[in-house]
Amino acid sequence: MRVALVQVDSPAGEPAGERRARVGDLVRSAGEADLVVLPELWAAGYFAFDDYAAEAEDFEGPTLAAARGWAGELDAHVHLGSFVERDADGRLFNTAVLLSPEGEVEHVYRKIHVFGYRSREAELLTAGDDAPVAATAIGRVAATTCYDLRFPELWRSLVDGGARTVIVPAAWPAARREHWRLFTSCRAVEEQIVLIACNAVGVQHGVELGGHSRVVDPWGTVLAEAGAEPGVTWCDVDTAVVDRARAEFPVLADRRGDLPFAGNAPAPHSGTAAPRA
Repeated sequence: MRVALVQVDSPAGEPAGERRARVGDLVRSAGEADLVVLPELWAAGYFAFDDYAAEAEDFEGPTLAAARGWAGELDAHVHLGSFVERDADGRLFNTAVLLSPEGEVEHVYRKIHVFGYRSREAELLTAGDDAPVAATAIGRVAATTCYDLRFPELWRSLVDGGARTVIVPAAWPAARREHWRLFTSCRAVEEQIVLIACNAVGVQHGVELGGHSRVVDPWGTVLAEAGAEPGVTWCDVDTAVVDRARAEFPVLADRRGDLPFAGNAPAPHSGTAAPRA
């Protein structure tokens, strides 16, 4: 699988239509990829909290429509990162979507852990409550978003659901870039997955974004790491590495669900459960 990580900046004052057009040009330059991944809330700008309500979209809004077009043009899976979604009840969500090369929705994830530290996300957005895993042509895929990297129990639930690859759109600040590197590597090794993380860049409302989008395999090998500028970083991934790693070093099979601290954990297994659509 050839992956293209598209790092995007979201400067204040740029009209939404112009931003989608600019990002579309970047995405189109990622030709030959099987999977194209964008960052978190690039259309609105993560730190543009005062603009969330104005930039919120129905699920079938302009960001999804643009991404459907990109998928078809490239004949590739496109993970559009995430956008501010407004549901029928007026609630706002941080919603991430994976599209097939035909532009069909294959996976939807609404960010479960909304961020409150020097952020208004937790004030403005509703937390999601489901972490699905989808069976796709590029394998069993799940997603989390940015701050979710800090919650290992969420990640273990994805493995229990059959995930082999987890995509992470993010708007992670440069001030905590070493945490970004730590958690992306840790989750890949801990859960024996391929982790594909795409981070935003540039400065948003006085906050410098960290970039350094990464692809990490189950052994902790960093297959690709971008810099701190807008652009595309490519990486070739052998997705069979997940099954090889789990067979050679079967740590997931050694889990114990019979201990008091295990709570209602499922019975130990090798992580080969059927995926949840």
